[in-house]
Amino acid sequence: MMKKQLFLVIALISLGLQAQNFSGQAFYQSKTTVDMDNFGREGMSEEMKKQIMARMKSFLEKTYILTFSGNVSIYEEEAALEVETQGRGWGMMMASAAPGIEYKNLEQGALIQTHEFFGKSFLIKDEIPALDWEVTNETKMIGAYMAIKARAVKQVKANDFSMMRRRDRRSEDKASKEPQKSDSLKTDPVDEIELPKTIEVTAWFTPQIPVGHGPGEYAGLPGLILELNADRTTLLCSKIVMNPKDLPAISPPDKGTVVTQDEFETIVKEKTQEMRDNWRNRSGRRGRGE
Repeated sequence: MMKKQLFLVIALISLGLQAQNFSGQAFYQSKTTVDMDNFGREGMSEEMKKQIMARMKSFLEKTYILTFSGNVSIYEEEAALEVETQGRGWGMMMASAAPGIEYKNLEQGALIQTHEFFGKSFLIKDEIPALDWEVTNETKMIGAYMAIKARAVKQVKANDFSMMRRRDRRSEDKASKEPQKSDSLKTDPVDEIELPKTIEVTAWFTPQIPVGHGPGEYAGLPGLILELNADRTTLLCSKIVMNPKDLPAISPPDKGTVVTQDEFETIVKEKTQEMRDNWRNRSGRRGRGE
């Protein structure tokens, strides 16, 4: 629960009275870290790890733009040269992890996301996640703005592959006291990964810009979120342009097959199972020497 501090009360009042008059664009640098010590085959050389990180850089480091006006906003990746998708199958699934355009309407509590998944366009209509933010007494300067720290626990979506990590077999081996030998022909790739059920989210927001917007699906604080950390991903606002004369129009995306979040998760689950079945069939044929 939010602590009732004087400056927060003032910020909340300002949010209700003045948010309608605030518009602008916030630019965010996104960076995701990968635990290479628990990634890939055992005994992987440092050179191989560097090569993998270089290939993954386009997925792990991005620039996003949040365009906001009053109660509505659009969050999307900054236009850049197209990068060839690395590989197929699981690589393509990883490339499909992040949504495309994200539209939020704070007054309606509506969230609309575009998703490209294995060559198909989807339009996911959902509600903005209602996180139980705990506002702390910690403050710091981010650029010219005073920011306040807030924390929340978030449920991880079943299709959020950005949270995917390699299963820590070392801990399991210690628990069972029996070393598990890896067999690339028998080990199902899905058995080698896992998703956390929840993650802790840390946000730094500024009451100096009294809008409840933030990057991605995050919102609901009495000020613009300037920095956010969710699991292994950090988003940091590098530039803000307030009340520009040529602000791009903000309207909900309308291209793609309309689905709910639950329906999209079912589609992802079915595609994942299809990939597992195909992998098992190929592995079985290789094991028989066909």
